[in-house]
Amino acid sequence: MKSFLLLNGPNLNLLGKRETEIYGESSLEEIETNLVEIAKENKVTLHTFQSNAEHELVNRIQSGKEEDIACILFNPGAFTHTSVALRDAILGVDIPFIEIHISNIFNREAFREKSYFSDIAVGIISGFGEKGYKAALEMAIEKF
Repeated sequence: MKSFLLLNGPNLNLLGKRETEIYGESSLEEIETNLVEIAKENKVTLHTFQSNAEHELVNRIQSGKEEDIACILFNPGAFTHTSVALRDAILGVDIPFIEIHISNIFNREAFREKSYFSDIAVGIISGFGEKGYKAALEMAIEKF
């Protein structure tokens, strides 16, 4: 059975409570539950992980290689604009990934327009709210 990994970076544990006009009203737990159900329906496994700590995300990415993860679905949150360490971890494991953003990072503050991941991602889904997660999973299932 194919396995996929959904990674969420800092502050995404606050979904549903934080700036709902930008990030929506669904909690991360609700999003993950829906995605796990979609994965089951498609006879694949979806592992989920969220952390506010960069090193924990690096460790989780690295462990994906031993787990034979077919694709990573990754919303790096604020680390999108700052983390060379996470970029290097993804390059180091050579696992394809899809970059996900709930908001359109290119239609916000100027500092959010730079992503350390976009140029190495298989694809980017940005600005479609929580539906972006579903689209990323569906694409991963189809492509990998």
